[in-house]
Amino acid sequence: MMVLKSRQWRILAELAGGLPQHVSQLARMADMRPHQLNGFWQQMPAHIRGLLRQHDGYWRLVRPLAVFNAENLRILGEKSGFQAALKHECVSSNDEILELARISLDKVHKALCVAHLQSKGRGRQGRKWSHRLGECLMFSFGWVFDRPQYELGSLSLAMAVACRRALLRLGLDVQIKWPNDLVVGRDKLGGILIETVRVGGKTVAVIGIGINFVLPKEVENAASVQSLFQTALHRGNADAAVLLETLLAELDAVLEQYAEEGFVPFLKEYETANRDHGKAVLLLRDGETVCEGTVSGVDEKGILHLDTGDGRQTVVSGEISLRPDDRPVSVPRKREPERFLLLDGGNSQLKWAWVENGIFTAVSRAPYRDLSRLGAEWAERADGRVRIVGCAVCGESKKAQVQEQLASTIEWLPSSAQALGIRNHYRHPEEHGSDRWFNALGSRRFSRNACVVVSCGTAVTVDALTDDGHYLGGTIMPGFHLMKESLAVKTANLNRPVGKVYPFPTTTGNAVASGMMDAVCGSVMMMHGRLKEKIGAGKHVDVIITGGGAAKVAEAMPSAFLEANTVRVVDNLVIYGLLNMIAAEGREYEHI
Repeated sequence: MMVLKSRQWRILAELAGGLPQHVSQLARMADMRPHQLNGFWQQMPAHIRGLLRQHDGYWRLVRPLAVFNAENLRILGEKSGFQAALKHECVSSNDEILELARISLDKVHKALCVAHLQSKGRGRQGRKWSHRLGECLMFSFGWVFDRPQYELGSLSLAMAVACRRALLRLGLDVQIKWPNDLVVGRDKLGGILIETVRVGGKTVAVIGIGINFVLPKEVENAASVQSLFQTALHRGNADAAVLLETLLAELDAVLEQYAEEGFVPFLKEYETANRDHGKAVLLLRDGETVCEGTVSGVDEKGILHLDTGDGRQTVVSGEISLRPDDRPVSVPRKREPERFLLLDGGNSQLKWAWVENGIFTAVSRAPYRDLSRLGAEWAERADGRVRIVGCAVCGESKKAQVQEQLASTIEWLPSSAQALGIRNHYRHPEEHGSDRWFNALGSRRFSRNACVVVSCGTAVTVDALTDDGHYLGGTIMPGFHLMKESLAVKTANLNRPVGKVYPFPTTTGNAVASGMMDAVCGSVMMMHGRLKEKIGAGKHVDVIITGGGAAKVAEAMPSAFLEANTVRVVDNLVIYGLLNMIAAEGREYEHI
């Protein structure tokens, strides 16, 4: 990253709009004599030096750049209620807002960070966002929601709608590629990355947006606002400040409505803007086609719906890439599908997921007293080529009930001494609950740090996993229902409805609810402290919570703990562990 001096930034910001500036004014800004400016300009990055034109004592750039003045940016942001900060150079604008979220919930809402250069800018799926100074408009901001994280799956699609609205206001017609890329045909104009964190019982969404302002020379299949502007209007140049101001106004309006009504009001608009709606597409993972079909739409959760040769499929994975299917008919359309039915046999209910080539196509659950839904899905979906793999702690009789619904053998996988680069330190792995083991294996999809892995089911388990792949074991305690049942049976006056969780409960029902929650949260925090001490200072320990009570536990954790640590709620963590296991068969395991 090239480091510029403060006076160089001032000069560049003054010229960035593309309008002529007199050398005397520029010299005053740089605190030097006019004849010294030429030597000063030679210190600029090479791709910017060649943009300068001089005539009759005036300097101008042949094309504008996305470079800002801090004070002008502050005023621009205030028009839509954003508190703007300018970072000439930073690691990532998303990181700047994430750090603010941990410091102050009040200050992070509508806090805006515009970055000129990022050393580790990132996009979806961990990809690096490549850019040169002035070529890309990059900014991140925070928005506080009262909703839990899992209800914001469609937020990035809504943000794509807002960005498209802004561009339309400027006369630029662009499309959206699912889930949230801004595109012009096959060329990418911009992308959106959203990261969330729980703070003080609320969800902070950090929304990062990058839009090519000038056509990036070193990036293939790219579009830019500047080139579109000239093509569409045949006059003048785009202005980065006008672009940002228009974006912020639309983002603010869409977010206000999304916070109240969700994605439903934007569904039709998204469908209209979706480049691939009604068209044949390929879904790829690591360059390989894993699914193909015709896009039939998205739903209110942002999930993609495809019509395939096997019927309607839903795609919920964010780890895939979508491409138009324009291959010649003579080319084989895809490899032979790998189809799985993955089972999580818990104590009180069965969960299952249908998977094709590594993609969840459906996820369901049912109590053991009525597994007819599983049987019906098997009759509808299975064609003899489905492999069934499961993990069970429910006992042999319930496993037999599951087998009755399926006309194929189930591979029940136990805990093992080692798998997927993780070593199991349980003294007798054969006695280790397989759900705890596969929760640990599944956690690697969501964190590469040390983790406390919590499962809130019939029992609550709290396990420790180091960053270098050592499963250290953990604790087991009664789940909420068992705690309540024990109090009801063993005490004379506590067999009453459970109340709500309060910091200082003043009724018996509330005291019972609060005591049970404190027990679980306290156990999680104790394990977190032990693991942090074990791995040493300076390393992060994340918390991943799964199970029916996961969201309530995450919301009940102390605000100071949530602000200092990453806490994630993940549904179906055991199934992710099973998916990791089968994905690694026959090849070296990679963190996804």
